Amino acid sequence: MVSTETARTVIGIIGNVISFGLFMSPIPTFVQIIKHKAVEDFKPDPYLATILNCAMWVFYGMPFVHPDSLLVITINSIGFFIELIYVSIFFLYSPWAKKKKMLIILLIETIFFAVVVVITLLVFHTTITRSYFVGILCIIFNIGMYTSPLTVMRLVIKTRSVKYMPFTLSLANFCNGIVWAIYALLKFDPNVLIPNSLGALSGLIQLILYATYYRTTNWDSDGSTRPRRPEVQMTDNV
Repeated sequence: MVSTETARTVIGIIGNVISFGLFMSPIPTFVQIIKHKAVEDFKPDPYLATILNCAMWVFYGMPFVHPDSLLVITINSIGFFIELIYVSIFFLYSPWAKKKKMLIILLIETIFFAVVVVITLLVFHTTITRSYFVGILCIIFNIGMYTSPLTVMRLVIKTRSVKYMPFTLSLANFCNGIVWAIYALLKFDPNVLIPNSLGALSGLIQLILYATYYRTTNWDSDGSTRPRRPEVQMTDNV
């Protein structure tokens, strides 16, 4: 008989693998940026947001905040450094106006994160209260990040086309949410369960939309004069 802790570890490792795939999914976007030596119409916003999101989850998984969360720390530490690379590429090929905006956002995120750390360590003195405080903030950030796929879903319904909603990314988002929700249920953690349940629901809706509008999609049409790969905006939940 497999113990709950062993099952949780196995599920967490699977979640790490899927989440890693999601973190790597924007690579085609950055290959295009490097190739053209320009960011064109791509936006750094989702990657800047994910940096803070990963930092918050790493802090949440620390033993003095929420014990027994090593697998939450590992994938978000990896994700944090991957997102830093993405943002660095954006910074390298952006005009000064965009660079200035990115620096301001990073400064604000750094100050915010430092404030959260100080409040958590000085105001809250048990792992239960620290978990709730940091966990609520993590949930809020994750819900805020769902605005990106909602925008894509609205575009799919409006154009009756799934051309700019990659099936593999939608499926990965769905699987990622399901796996981490199961992980959270095995040793009940509402702070991980809530955002990943919403992530699984979001992924399921995207898959339903894909099945609904696949036949009405014109794969050969392109609204621009130069073909471009759609920007991938991920919603990694843990």
